[in-house]
Amino acid sequence: MNKNEVEIVLYGAETLCPSCVNLPSSKETFEWLDAAIARKFPDQPVKMTYVDIHQPNGESDKVNFAQKVIEEDMFYPVVVIKNKIVGEGNPRLKTIFSELEKYGYQAI
Repeated sequence: MNKNEVEIVLYGAETLCPSCVNLPSSKETFEWLDAAIARKFPDQPVKMTYVDIHQPNGESDKVNFAQKVIEEDMFYPVVVIKNKIVGEGNPRLKTIFSELEKYGYQAI
């Protein structure tokens, strides 16, 4: 089992992405992803962080990436693990799980 905590950062907004009208909101996606990871990798440390792209706060790298999401018209929510984009718009669990497994997470 993985003993090192990996941070998953989800960049999103209150309003839906213009191209993502029929998809869940960023907050709903964050909650869904948090629950899915907890089920797949129980008792393994994962830090989930939500960053509002229109009102980012905290570490400068997160604030800078939030600005990049806006400037580059990315589909949000954008899911990032260790500075790698692993989901955009409608993130896929399989892709996110696969990335976590690269860092020693083991599916139960």
